[in-house]
Amino acid sequence: MGKVHFMSGNEACAHAAIKAGCRFFGGYPITPSTEVAETLARELPKVGGTFIQMEDEIASAASIIGASLAGAKSMTATSGPGFSLMQEAFGYAVMTETPCVFVDVMRGGPSTGLPTKPSQGDIMQVRWGTHGDHQIIVLYPSTVEEVYKYTITAFNYAEKYRTPVILLMDETLGHMRESFYIDYEDEYPEVIERIKDVELEEEDVFHPFDVDENSEISPLMEMGKSRFHVSGLVHDETGFPVGTSPEIADKAIRHLDSKIRLYAEEIAIYDEYMLTDAEIVVVAYGSTARAALRAVKMARGDKIPVGLFKPITIWPLPSSRIKNLFKNAQALIVPELNMGQYVQELSKLNKGNKYIESLTKVNGELITPEEILNSIIKVWIQITEM
Repeated sequence: MGKVHFMSGNEACAHAAIKAGCRFFGGYPITPSTEVAETLARELPKVGGTFIQMEDEIASAASIIGASLAGAKSMTATSGPGFSLMQEAFGYAVMTETPCVFVDVMRGGPSTGLPTKPSQGDIMQVRWGTHGDHQIIVLYPSTVEEVYKYTITAFNYAEKYRTPVILLMDETLGHMRESFYIDYEDEYPEVIERIKDVELEEEDVFHPFDVDENSEISPLMEMGKSRFHVSGLVHDETGFPVGTSPEIADKAIRHLDSKIRLYAEEIAIYDEYMLTDAEIVVVAYGSTARAALRAVKMARGDKIPVGLFKPITIWPLPSSRIKNLFKNAQALIVPELNMGQYVQELSKLNKGNKYIESLTKVNGELITPEEILNSIIKVWIQITEM
């Protein structure tokens, strides 16, 4: 049996986290993500979970890392300024391969910026906010139903790849309310549970950071079930620092890259609309993708061959599919609520020197379907006159 739900994106995120098995939330209130914390403060105790309002965002990030190592699926939620404060702890979660979920409900920046207005200005912060070489998984839904679905996916990816995963929203998506149906007999997606025990011979010692040549990912055992060391320093398979060994350091850092990069194709999630005969492709994500889909339908009504590519996995970049878009289309249009952060990455894949139109907006207002339609018409005129 299923049920129709009517809730905001922030509320959907919180309920989906519980469905995914989240039993610890450590956070600090910040607009426009606060409803995630408020919902979990009410609902987590009902399922035996723990909610703690920490003293700041730095402590929030540290708390969910500790909770995860202790065996609990964990999450925090924040917005741009708070996520900036979390970056060092985020890097620690990357280095220690600790599964946890960071939710970033984006608002206008820099600094305190536009707290109650939508933005997509954190696209590069979520990729490179913490220092050092690493890969990262970032998911960005565009509907409340997708928020519910891909929050579960975020937890699954965290467990499967033993990494912190970021779920992006924007202020509009976090606060808008929509109805959607959940079929509880056919869960989407199926929840990946934390491995609680690892079979060991009596004389064996658990090595949580054991890396083989195929970059297989070792399971994570709860602290207390076996003794192991955790350090943000470069470490060997036991977790103890080995700063004097260039070979082990190289192996450890390359593992953080390859364990995600080599599986980028299976991590990639995206939706496509009307791309079969499209000569123009609009690439849009999050709330902007909603306006883009409307604009594409309007342009199709005017007989313009245009389609929409909506990446949900923002990072790692779905490179193979984007290369095909450049190969098959005459032009790409990339509308973003920033100064063109994602279009810069797409441009690196434009080996055929196809036309790219960047449509940006940073005044706190959403990009409208009409604005995207105007760009489509402009580009269509250009490519047909070439």
